[in-house]
Amino acid sequence: MKIAVIAVALWAMTGVAHAQADEARAKKIIGGSCFLCHGAEGESASEVFPRLAGQNAEYIAKQLENFKSGKRKSSAMAPMVAELSPDDMAALGRFYGSRPPHKEAPKDAPLAAVGQYIYSQGNRFSGVPACASCHGPDGAGSNALPRLAGQHAAYLDTQLKQFNKRERNNDNAVMHTVVEKMTALEMAAVSEYLSGK
Repeated sequence: MKIAVIAVALWAMTGVAHAQADEARAKKIIGGSCFLCHGAEGESASEVFPRLAGQNAEYIAKQLENFKSGKRKSSAMAPMVAELSPDDMAALGRFYGSRPPHKEAPKDAPLAAVGQYIYSQGNRFSGVPACASCHGPDGAGSNALPRLAGQHAAYLDTQLKQFNKRERNNDNAVMHTVVEKMTALEMAAVSEYLSGK
């Protein structure tokens, strides 16, 4: 019995030590470059750069790998990820994923109301499906899909436009099919709604 208790205690201490080393690794990388655009805790104040706080850890690691491999194009991100290992990417994902997501009211409440309808119901007249069917009713996504809730509206709108123009090809091809049916107003509305979620 005592051996089992000692084994569990050692296993728990090893897990804590690993988590602390993981966080230290992430903070070192963030302090070297990430914080300049994304903030020290992933709370980017600029609408040009995505908020990473609360983002799904696996999604972050995948995007970093895609920037490094060139599957996702970004002249800003390519040099930032060039030296990152898969373990570095996973550590960054876990760090940002552990931070509280950003919350604020939408800047344009009427536009956000239209966006809420499209997000939850879709547009049956144009064939746009409900975003919630993949991204979840709360916009939190899943391990493979991004957290959209609390993201900058301008950033989301830009990403939707990139999917529409096929400038972003590293993620689920379903996004191309969905977004090609969306109007500029629908993209802006969904983005505004999610920014305040």
